[in-house]
Amino acid sequence: MQEWWLMLDSFMKIIWSIAIFSSAIFIIQAILTFIGMDSGADFSGDLDVDTSSDIDTPFQLFTFRNLINFLLGFSWTVIGLESSGLSTAGTIVLAVIVGILLVIAVMLLFVWLNSFQQSGTITISKTIGCKGNVYLTIPGERKGLGLVQITVQGAVREYSAQTDGPTLSNGAPIRVMDVLSSNILLVEPTDN
Repeated sequence: MQEWWLMLDSFMKIIWSIAIFSSAIFIIQAILTFIGMDSGADFSGDLDVDTSSDIDTPFQLFTFRNLINFLLGFSWTVIGLESSGLSTAGTIVLAVIVGILLVIAVMLLFVWLNSFQQSGTITISKTIGCKGNVYLTIPGERKGLGLVQITVQGAVREYSAQTDGPTLSNGAPIRVMDVLSSNILLVEPTDN
């Protein structure tokens, strides 16, 4: 291996060094991403490093991940075109284009993966029309609050509730008619 390295000119030694370094960092980043350690978690230590994930902010252009992706595409393209007969300038231009395309491809991949992410937040306005049951008795004529359990977007949630009709006892089936405030629903009895 030493003979091979010694036969390279200084330009190709630099390119090979960049390729090996960027490939190693890329592999480490990929492993950390897949095991979930690239999630922006705060790890204790003396090093003050921004560990925010590209998934949280997929459109940031100047990130360490994008730099590694560019160097990866650039260096391996130069190595691949070394014996193609292209001039050094032509090889560098083509390698820059490949590096930029790789950065764009990885950014688009993260945008696509980010589209599968769900916040888990259910807005109270989505409860209108949902059915459920009284959990704690709801006094009639809006004279007090009770508690209901309803299914919203496939999840069971509990909300404070009032009714315009008679008192609704525990277990009574209800349907949400309106949202009275940021955390109180107006419900009516239903037949299930």
